[in-house]
Amino acid sequence: MYSKKTFKAPAKINLCLHVLGRYANGYHKLAMAMQRVDLYDDIQIESVQQPGIRVVCPGIPSAMGEKNIAALAAQLFLEKAQINIGLNINIKKRIPIAAGLGGGSSDAATVLLGLSDLLGVDLGEDQLYELGRSLGADVPFFIFQKPAWATGTGTTLELLPNLPEVAYLLVNPGIAVSTADVYRSLQLTKGVELANLPRFSVVTREDLCAALHNDLESVTLQRFPLIEKIKQRLLGLGASGALMSGSGSTVFGVYADYSAASRAAETLAAETDWLVYPVRPILN
Repeated sequence: MYSKKTFKAPAKINLCLHVLGRYANGYHKLAMAMQRVDLYDDIQIESVQQPGIRVVCPGIPSAMGEKNIAALAAQLFLEKAQINIGLNINIKKRIPIAAGLGGGSSDAATVLLGLSDLLGVDLGEDQLYELGRSLGADVPFFIFQKPAWATGTGTTLELLPNLPEVAYLLVNPGIAVSTADVYRSLQLTKGVELANLPRFSVVTREDLCAALHNDLESVTLQRFPLIEKIKQRLLGLGASGALMSGSGSTVFGVYADYSAASRAAETLAAETDWLVYPVRPILN
């Protein structure tokens, strides 16, 4: 019964992020186009006889212990499955923290999916989404495992088809941004109805760049003007478009192919101390 396996937790980018209003419970009404990219955390899950859930995340002490979102995901899964075993979870972080790339949410979703695989327990899609929603708004997207148009609080998901085969260059200046603080500071002028929002429908790289949009940029840019500098530098290095992902601070540039993104990454790595990651989209 006791076994060990390693799973990959991908990062995500927001190709567009519209804040349409606020619900009575304080949550924001969103419409987002989201896509996974091939920058991964590695998550090793080991089932053991010793009770308890232990999370180790080398180099990031704050991510260790029972309050880590990956540990909470594991606890919820075991409770729902009515399984009484211990777990050792080792997370090798590559996705920057508090960077708009969904690393924590991806880790949590990957633990849920990984435990289903490791233990041979199928809770069913609806149960997994329910667990995901209780952990965080982005977790269901990573359980969905496909490009998505996300609405409501971000947990109502539809397949986003026909995205172009481009490459991205992720640039993170090493600034941690609190998503909660950004949303608290967002000034909503008037509510926008989802039906009035242009549908995110892209086929070519040009379509994609024309549709790039993030309502949270204005807030984060006020605090960290460097983000605008990164966007302009990416455009200067041949990106067809550039946008901040999520609440920041990561910015991505859109490139025709991986080679072009890699060349831009080499230039930035030589000029700056920013973290740079040329990546490919995960299209299925």
